Amino acid sequence: MEGLFEHEIVRVAGAYSVAVLALIVFLAIFESVTKYKNWEEIKRGNVAVAMATGGKIFGVANIFRHSIEQADTLLVMLSWGTVGFLLLLLGYFMFEFLTPSFKVDEEIKNGNKAVGFIAMVLSVGLSYVIGASLG
Repeated sequence: MEGLFEHEIVRVAGAYSVAVLALIVFLAIFESVTKYKNWEEIKRGNVAVAMATGGKIFGVANIFRHSIEQADTLLVMLSWGTVGFLLLLLGYFMFEFLTPSFKVDEEIKNGNKAVGFIAMVLSVGLSYVIGASLG
């Protein structure tokens, strides 16, 4: 079995599969902590939700990009990716906490594109900082 992972295509397929499955799980977690249903809002054309969700997708993918570069096994890659996701989630909660004059989730649900854009940029920006610090 050890020799199987020496083949580049198997290593790529394994990293890709783990990252995609983790992305699905992490998006479900994000959806459970927001006060709106991402995919229902996107289906209705809510651009603010689409931007915020897109930022989360990019953020998680970018964190996994860095964890793949740093890790020598799939378990280590998943571990660092999970740590990175938790930090990204913490950043989302901090955004909500640091804006006491309005509720981020409510503004995004109501279609406030400015708040959706800032949420997107925050997720993308934090993913670069988190990614650079992994491993």
